[in-house]
Amino acid sequence: MIQTLDQLRALYAAPGERALRKQIAHIDTHARRFIELSPFCVLASSGVNGRLLDASPRGGPPGFVKVADAQTLLLPDSGGNNRLDTLENLLADPRLALLFFIPQVQETLRINGRARLRDEPAYLDRFAHERQRPRLVIEIEVHELYLHCAKAFMRSQLWAPGTWPQRDALPSMNEMIHDQTGAGPVTESAEAMRARYETQLRAETTPDKETP
Repeated sequence: MIQTLDQLRALYAAPGERALRKQIAHIDTHARRFIELSPFCVLASSGVNGRLLDASPRGGPPGFVKVADAQTLLLPDSGGNNRLDTLENLLADPRLALLFFIPQVQETLRINGRARLRDEPAYLDRFAHERQRPRLVIEIEVHELYLHCAKAFMRSQLWAPGTWPQRDALPSMNEMIHDQTGAGPVTESAEAMRARYETQLRAETTPDKETP
């Protein structure tokens, strides 16, 4: 079992100079363009009192996360399951990490920083005419930023359609959750669930309309 830093480092070569120097502390031209093209990111956060870490998917049209300036990102909070795991974590501990993806691009963009939850009209109004005026915006102060190499995507072949499993390799989400929770028979089909999601997403395209 690895229990010390010396044991860990003994297994690996020292990082190369390029790997160390690529980390920067601001949003440069390349990072800005990456974010503008990205329709999806994962946001990681932590809580207090030993609470486990959380990673949450976030998505929208390309550029749904806005670059306010070289140190600041604005991420609108869209409707979800109302557990608020990420938002509660950020209230307790503002540190966060973001991983941005672009379809068919094998590199990713990693950003570490600190967050504030903003509900002032000046922040909300920036998103009012895109899909739905959010209840709040996560303002992110960028501390560390770097591009991550393509090897994980090359190994996984994530963007290669020929490697994708058929959807029926898994039960529907409703079936899995019913099994996990011990609930009764599934009453909503996968098709009905998808139609419900699509109705909710269409509602988001009407400014200032609440998602049902």
